[in-house]
This record gives sequence, C-alpha cells and structure tokens, in this order.
Amino acid sequence: MNVALISDTHIPSRASRIPDPFRERIEAADHVIHAGDFDSEGALSNVRAMAARLTAVSGNTDPRIGLAERATVELGGVTVVVTHGTGSKRGYEDRVANIVREEAGADAVGVAGHTHEVMDATHGGVRLLNPGSATGAAPADRPTMMTATARDGEFEVAVHEA
Repeated sequence: MNVALISDTHIPSRASRIPDPFRERIEAADHVIHAGDFDSEGALSNVRAMAARLTAVSGNTDPRIGLAERATVELGGVTVVVTHGTGSKRGYEDRVANIVREEAGADAVGVAGHTHEVMDATHGGVRLLNPGSATGAAPADRPTMMTATARDGEFEVAVHEA
C-alpha cells in the first residue's frame, strides 16, 4: 500500500496551494494522512478530492472544520496514530509518543505535524514521523512531504521536497 503523509498546509493564510509534484503523489497514493493545520474547510475539501482514502486530524488552526484531534488507522499491517502535536516545541516528542502509546501501544507508528520540521525518529521506543509543511509554510524553509510503503507490518518512508 502506498501512503502519502502531509501536514501543515496552512491554506489560505500562508500558502495558496499544495505544489504540483506533491499533488501528483497525493493523487497516486492508496491512502493519504494529513496531520492537521489545513487552515480552512476549502483546504480540507481539496485534499479530500485528491485522496483515494483520507485519515486526517485537526490542528491548532483548524477549530471549526469538524475533525478529531486523534485518529488511528491500520495500513498494510501497521497501526498508525495521527495527531497534530499541538503545544510547545519543548516536550513535543514526549507528547506525541505518549499519545501513540495511549491510542495503540508502543508498536504503532506516530504521525504528527505542528513544528513544520521533517522528522523520522524513535522516541521512547515509538517511531515518530513528521512530514513537515507540504506548502513550506513558515517556519519551514521549503515544502516537504513523506511517502511510505506499508506492507507486512513494515513502514518504509521517503522524504520529498518541492
């Protein structure tokens, strides 16, 4: 299963659209994960229209778009917990890892956004992924996203820049 991981699109407040190369990856994916901060109902609708299947959560700039703060999905034998990671940068990894453990245990993969910084790290035994900002919204210095292949309990990740 091919998965596109995006976050922090911030459309329209900080960007006008997701870059075309990223749109192509999103449209080609079997499943799309968005870790919050769409910034508008229009941005959510746009991503929904591109995605074959979508798992998405709200971020701190998404108070009225009707998404939960956490979501869990099974992809290719991998349990993925999605949250935005809202809060101070200090303690971010602890906060996200604790949410993953609460929702699905330490064997799950956590996907979060909020910092606009790409991350693929293990923290307290939990793998944490942050695809950065798909539009390069500040404080990011460039648009980034991740793709993953989920198969037989493995989650192989690649980072992409636009």
